[in-house]
Amino acid sequence: MIRHDYSRIDTKRRANIDPRKKQFVKAEFAQQHYDHRLNFYTLPPTADITLEEFETWAINRLKVLSELEACSFRNKSPEETAEYMMSILNKYLPLRSNSSRGMNLQEERRRDHYSHFILRLAFSSTEELRRRFSHLETILFRLRFREDDPRERQEFVRSLDLEWEEVSEEEKRELRDQMMAAIGSKKGEEQDWFKVDWERVPELVSQRKVLLKRGMAYVPAREQTSLVVAEFTKRLDEALELTARVLPRLDEDDRLAPILAHLSQSFTAPEAAYSSSDANIDGLSTINAVSIDKLSQNFPLCMQNLHMTLRANSHLKHYGRLQYTLFLKGIGLSLEECIVFWRRSFKLITDDKFHKEYKYNIRHVYGDVGGDANRRGRGYTPYSCQKILTEPLPGPGQAHGCPYRTFTVENLTGLLQRVGIQDREVLNGVKDDVKKQRYHVACNRVFEFAHKKEIKKVKDEGTWSATDLDTIVHPNTYFKRSWLLKHLGEGNAGVVNGDKMEE
Repeated sequence: MIRHDYSRIDTKRRANIDPRKKQFVKAEFAQQHYDHRLNFYTLPPTADITLEEFETWAINRLKVLSELEACSFRNKSPEETAEYMMSILNKYLPLRSNSSRGMNLQEERRRDHYSHFILRLAFSSTEELRRRFSHLETILFRLRFREDDPRERQEFVRSLDLEWEEVSEEEKRELRDQMMAAIGSKKGEEQDWFKVDWERVPELVSQRKVLLKRGMAYVPAREQTSLVVAEFTKRLDEALELTARVLPRLDEDDRLAPILAHLSQSFTAPEAAYSSSDANIDGLSTINAVSIDKLSQNFPLCMQNLHMTLRANSHLKHYGRLQYTLFLKGIGLSLEECIVFWRRSFKLITDDKFHKEYKYNIRHVYGDVGGDANRRGRGYTPYSCQKILTEPLPGPGQAHGCPYRTFTVENLTGLLQRVGIQDREVLNGVKDDVKKQRYHVACNRVFEFAHKKEIKKVKDEGTWSATDLDTIVHPNTYFKRSWLLKHLGEGNAGVVNGDKMEE
């Protein structure tokens, strides 16, 4: 990171230093010490980290923010969100209180600090990204604030030195009736009140939980959370605007720019890599060409669409074949059986034409022939949702891509009804998701409806945790989770965690 040595600046000159540079005055570039679990992220971190840490910490935080956004889209209550996010936070972004006496508190807070600022860089380029980042970070802060140890939370609030004006006893007596009316209680005079500019507490104003008078909002102490959260959002929004102005300078660093671009792209749908171990599904017999028709009922809509198009036309164009072949490879279909599957599916051509024009491409995808990477026997990996969503739109006669993104609302509704989704509420929810370009959320909405009985069962029994049911961002995760849920009670109901999908 860029460093400036202000340690030799005399006292008089230090007093005139630009406030934005004061963080560097002491030239303390060693690891920072974090007294509190909570953080307003006022000062950026200054110590060195590796590029691997830079990317890994950011991806883990992005996973948390994406799950929070999914909770928001699904209209989960604060209590439901807190319950759902508990195991996800513990896995990807643990942050324990001082009273926990944990050994890694400083390291947890360091990762939290760095990952926030890395994503701040990644999501400052456009107004839309800044708005979404601020909204999700605010949700995360509110969640942590409410669950923090009460004593430590108050110590943190005092450390902020917020500009709140305490309402005097005289003023409380003067406004007693109005205060009681504002909070719907006769105990308004007994508790502490603060007054702030009404624009700093828009949430409380909209909920009619404060008294408005002469441009000021009179806030009861019990609403302290909203005051702190509003201040957090205000400061973050201002910081994001400043970050946006310095972003062009980062283009000169060819190490960071690609990582930041990838992270911002992942806001469309979080990235999920794939490993061959994900084809190993407990209880699923070896997949062959004949079994694909039956298994297709567990496919995500993108792959069901490709399968139905293939069955209807006995053909798929190149990009459709590539997307579908990679998916079939990912669920465990062997090269030999995949060749058999495609040959039987292409009923309108001769053996000679198939072997000359199609067989080589299938072998190439599996790594049986081709360049250096393929010679190692790996071939290509199955496409994630992010990959599919960021590819060019299909042209006439092509069936690849994500139907939630590429289909008209009418055609999408027809396709969903064709695969058994008739519920009007679900269909309307999908329409709303698609309108707002939340394509992976629409897919998860359909998955949850199609498996609602099974999901309720594993939740009630406690056999699957929230991380086993987190947001699906890979077609192969969809299939694996769907198959396991549909075969509960057959001795093969092992859990599937889409985030074990690693390169």
